[in-house]
Amino acid sequence: MRAPVVTFVATLTLLTGCGGNTGSADAAPSASSRSSNPSGSSPSSSPSGSSSPDAGASSSSPQRLRVQVRRTLPHDPEAFTQGLEMSGDTLYEGTGLTGRSSVRAGLPGKRPAARAELPAEVFGEGITLVGRERLWQLTWQDGIAYERDPKTLRERRQVHYEGEGWGLCHDAGGGRLVMSDGSPTLAFRDPASFRKTGEVTVRMAGRPVSELNELECAGPHTVYANVFQTDDIVRIDTRTGEVTGAVDAGGLLPASERSGAEVLNGIAAIPGTDEFYVTGKNWPKLFRVRFVPTS
Repeated sequence: MRAPVVTFVATLTLLTGCGGNTGSADAAPSASSRSSNPSGSSPSSSPSGSSSPDAGASSSSPQRLRVQVRRTLPHDPEAFTQGLEMSGDTLYEGTGLTGRSSVRAGLPGKRPAARAELPAEVFGEGITLVGRERLWQLTWQDGIAYERDPKTLRERRQVHYEGEGWGLCHDAGGGRLVMSDGSPTLAFRDPASFRKTGEVTVRMAGRPVSELNELECAGPHTVYANVFQTDDIVRIDTRTGEVTGAVDAGGLLPASERSGAEVLNGIAAIPGTDEFYVTGKNWPKLFRVRFVPTS
């Protein structure tokens, strides 16, 4: 699974070029380094049927985007962020690592108003909300999806799935969940039963893109995904799997604050705006940003 990652990074480097890529309404941060893999190697993919055609997908270059920082807020540096999502004024966050996994809810930049811990042996992953009805939380290699009450975060039930769990988001317009497992394949699932309903392979300029991590559904047929072990975010058309936008988020967290910080991970669309909250694993900052075209 390493070769596709190298291909992706090389392709994105050609798209974004060099120099400063992060604009800021507060201050221009300095360049940041990339983090190593803290959770093992990538999974293998086992596609089984597709709800969208892969062949013949557009091979045009994706739109080049950069991060424009609108506001900077504090973030718990002990939170190994695996999932991030906004609902109204509430920011939900799922965290990972065995013995430290949780799901939290509260105002952005504030102490969580609610929190639920996972069993000590479980490694938590991505989260998403289905309206006000339910919250789903993935696990990395445990094959368990937890359904929770969004208000109390209490567990309602567990649903088992095959393979690894990485990122998750709810495509409300399409009436489905979108799930990543570190491979180039995004799986579609029923938001009530968690049953798999289809899948699509993600490609950029005709080449598969693997290590898709945290996901954020943002508009019709549109998913933003962190690319693990990089400072890159891709925008994906879920009808075709084609990457339509490539965001270079390098330099978002200043080098002076990188001590103990892991990789960029966590994207949450802010309702009623064209802005997002983004952060990373063990980052001390949460950023309110826009993704804007490079000049």
